[in-house]
Amino acid sequence: MVTPNTDISDNTDTNTTAPRQQPQGHIKVGEIDQLVNKLLQLESALNANIPTTLWISDLHGEGDRFKSILRGRFGMLYQTCREALPNTFSSEKIQYLVRIIRRNEYFKDEAITMDIQDTILCLVEVLKYKISNRMYQVHEIIKPEFRDAITRLLAGLPVPDPIFEEEIISRRLIAHLSVAVRDILLDRIEVVGDIFDRGAQPDKIIRILSSPYYRGIVDYVYGNHDILWMGAASGNLSLIAETLRITCRYDHFELMNRLKFDTRRLAEFASATYPAEKVTGKFKARTDLGRSMEKALAIIQFKLEERTIRDNPEYDMSSRLWLEKLASMLAAGDTKGLNDNHFPTINRGDPLALTDEEQEIIDDLAQQFATNTKLKRLLGYFFTDGKTYHIHSNTLNIHALVPSTADGQFDEFMGRRGKNLLDNIQDMIGRVGKNYLEGKQQVKRDQDLFFYLWCGPKSPFFGKHAMKTFERYFLLDPESHVENTLYWKDNMQTKAFKKKLLEEFGVQRVVFGHTPVNYMKGARMASEDGVAINVDGGFAEAYYNRGHSLVHTPHQLYGIILPTPTEIKEAMQKLESAPLDIELIDEFSHPMKIRDTIEGKALMEQRDKIMQKIREFATINGHGQTSTTETAARD
Repeated sequence: MVTPNTDISDNTDTNTTAPRQQPQGHIKVGEIDQLVNKLLQLESALNANIPTTLWISDLHGEGDRFKSILRGRFGMLYQTCREALPNTFSSEKIQYLVRIIRRNEYFKDEAITMDIQDTILCLVEVLKYKISNRMYQVHEIIKPEFRDAITRLLAGLPVPDPIFEEEIISRRLIAHLSVAVRDILLDRIEVVGDIFDRGAQPDKIIRILSSPYYRGIVDYVYGNHDILWMGAASGNLSLIAETLRITCRYDHFELMNRLKFDTRRLAEFASATYPAEKVTGKFKARTDLGRSMEKALAIIQFKLEERTIRDNPEYDMSSRLWLEKLASMLAAGDTKGLNDNHFPTINRGDPLALTDEEQEIIDDLAQQFATNTKLKRLLGYFFTDGKTYHIHSNTLNIHALVPSTADGQFDEFMGRRGKNLLDNIQDMIGRVGKNYLEGKQQVKRDQDLFFYLWCGPKSPFFGKHAMKTFERYFLLDPESHVENTLYWKDNMQTKAFKKKLLEEFGVQRVVFGHTPVNYMKGARMASEDGVAINVDGGFAEAYYNRGHSLVHTPHQLYGIILPTPTEIKEAMQKLESAPLDIELIDEFSHPMKIRDTIEGKALMEQRDKIMQKIREFATINGHGQTSTTETAARD
């Protein structure tokens, strides 16, 4: 017999000891079959529906809320059932089916004319819709006890009578079907940045996204608050002070304890040097210790970041240099413009100098950041999985913006602009991440750049002319607090800039977050043409406590205005779904296929190369080469 790896021209003549000479272009048995198999797999993939994808942004540490809404799949269950079932189904029937799936059990509703068999068949249709269009394998999503019955139902084959006639069996089948539907409801999650700060559970969100269940379906784009923590992990001292200042600003002592930060030295210094009764600036912490620590860290931060600004004049951030002005005001006794004049660690002659105690504290915190294994596991997810931008299903995903000028051109930073700038930043982050995870020394220029990416005017993660932290803390003049947004928002209203952006990245839309959209004041997520979509709706309690998400199914693209925690709680008490408002952005006359996307173009290139090889083999066989089939038949 000829084995699958045997050359079909390598047949020995039984009447001689010498093998026949192999003709040029010989083909191995099974090689064509392997190519055909690969070709058919690619064709199936190209003809599959696009993945049902969820976008969300700016979660800002709201771990419990994120988990609750993620479990409910952000309102996607209703839409999936609507797409899978006939148009004749009323919204009441679909809502009833959704409630069954959520509860994981069958119950009767006298107002709905659907018996238990109808329910089973509807669930089968929803499951079939997802399976047939995304190439799921039944054995991967159905437990073995009901796998045969569900497989037959999906195929339209007869099933044993007890499936419909014995209620206990029907109910168990409905439970299995409900679990399966929920498990494959969502194919992809795009998170466009900012897990850290403001909320108390960024660690919980990262653990969810990086868990084995979700990690394979999540794409993560860095936000500026993630950049802040990553920069601190790189060893940037001002960002170390700033991460913990913001943590203290929201009194998140439990988070620091969970992350195993030892802040006793800092707490003792802060309480003694900045007692709460003397902290009269606009500090937000509610506890006395939080206010003292927030101010102590703020002063350390300002000293260190001004050093970075002076070391990097190309950052053009000299307007942020306040400490010499402050020292002069204090020396002259001219503090009428200040809301706080207690600055015992500001050296009038050298305001950027750290005191011995401040130096000890920042050195201690830097050592903890470098060696904290809990933090390394969390930030390792960002460094290994995160990106400055990500392209998925013809959509550019970024956190805030691509830097641009007032006249609608891409702005230049570090000699680069547009896609090239973001790619270069990604290369730098990759270097820093590798060094951080391997415990190697960092390059100071890279550490400094994280500071700029956090709050620099040309940073793709920030987008304002300045971060006015000092002014907002200490200056009475409210006009000094204003952080002017740069040109992204205005440019995204023009067709010319949107066209330039889409061509630069080879996409059809752009999704971004960073700046909350106040739905309650009538603001919309998407531009009128549906090209630009802002998915930040103020998820955190510090903002609107609401948030947005975006869902792309093969049939529709729509935004979801998420419920507040109060609305979720009230719905749970009533055993109902929380209210959701929908913003329809686009509808498709035919379901979108993978072949319609950027990913599909790459698959088509692979398919064409394989097809070319198959045709070359056919040409060889057509010129007298013995075919695989003929050889196998003869043997």
